[in-house]
Amino acid sequence: MTTDSSLFELVADASFLVQMVMLLLLGVSLASWTVIFRKRAIMKKAHAAADDFDAQFWSGEELIVLYHQLGAQENPTGMERIFLSGFREFAKLRKQTDIELKEVLEGARRTMRVSLSREIDALETHLSFLATAGSTSPYVGLFGTVWGIMNSFRALGNVNQATLSMVAPGIAEALIATAMGLFAAIPAVVAYNHYANDVDRLASRYDAFSEEFLAILQRQARG
Repeated sequence: MTTDSSLFELVADASFLVQMVMLLLLGVSLASWTVIFRKRAIMKKAHAAADDFDAQFWSGEELIVLYHQLGAQENPTGMERIFLSGFREFAKLRKQTDIELKEVLEGARRTMRVSLSREIDALETHLSFLATAGSTSPYVGLFGTVWGIMNSFRALGNVNQATLSMVAPGIAEALIATAMGLFAAIPAVVAYNHYANDVDRLASRYDAFSEEFLAILQRQARG
């Protein structure tokens, strides 16, 4: 009998509840890996978009020209949205002659803060799932293990003489639940920490751009 066939037999012979725990953990693991790969593509795209916008913004192009170019795009992202919202609010408030420059800049800052928060919220989508999967999967697996071991020892009450060969299969099938819990949790925890740090880096980058953009608007407004 091979190791693989023995493993499948242990899973097949496990109690219904332990099998449900294993099935749940398998589903969590598959969902986690789906989120991990999708999030990787999203974060890679976000960094590339930020780099492209940085190059375009600091190329010396007129802000009004850049605003119209980006506004014509169907789906601006990240720093583009922050720039568009800030410039739009700045231009709108500047048309009102009864508002001081300080208030105009503060209005643009608030608008960009809202856009920045929305961008970060979008980047953080599904990160909470990875955190939950990483923190709860080991305990779900442990529950399956404890339940399986309880069933194994309960079965010993019906025999006169207990042997290791009688207990070992039940304990082995129970420990599979713990292994599956760790298999689901470890990648989720590693991915969560990595992507949370990635989001923080982008948030800092967006925030720095907002302040730099406000400084440029202030200089231009004062002529």
